[in-house]
Amino acid sequence: MKKTLVIFAHPYLEHSNSNSELINFYVRHQHFTLRDIYEEYPDFHIAAFRERKRLNNYDRFIFQFPLIWFGMPPLLKLWIDEVFDRDWLLDGQVNPLAGKEVHILVTTGGRERSFTREGTYGFTVEELISGLVVSLKVFKADLRNIKVVYEANKLSKKQIILHKQEFTEMLKK
Repeated sequence: MKKTLVIFAHPYLEHSNSNSELINFYVRHQHFTLRDIYEEYPDFHIAAFRERKRLNNYDRFIFQFPLIWFGMPPLLKLWIDEVFDRDWLLDGQVNPLAGKEVHILVTTGGRERSFTREGTYGFTVEELISGLVVSLKVFKADLRNIKVVYEANKLSKKQIILHKQEFTEMLKK
């Protein structure tokens, strides 16, 4: 199995049953390392050198987070700003993301139809998280899929299990 780093960012995890259930999947599998950056960096002081070094040890990455005010949680944005290094693109430098498989799992309280061009917000979730997507492309990561879980705050236990199964299948491809 691929050694996988899960970069999880949820500022209000105690209020999110769906995210709590979804991350339980990682905890039960030994080849997944879950890093809750809100737990690790409550003061927003990111150890960028340590994080960059950590990235080298993994074959696959999962970014999991809720949509917060139509974008990534602020600490995840800061983490990307401080950890991703433009020097990785220079000749002779090691780029820990190049060619590595990446998956994104986003939860939102809104309805799927609200996140369309014609919907309430006029933007898709993919457009709202484009900063992460573009960053991954610049660093030549292999972005496999973006899974969005809509109305995450209203999901039944059965629906959460179905989402976990669907996401597990995506990881096998």
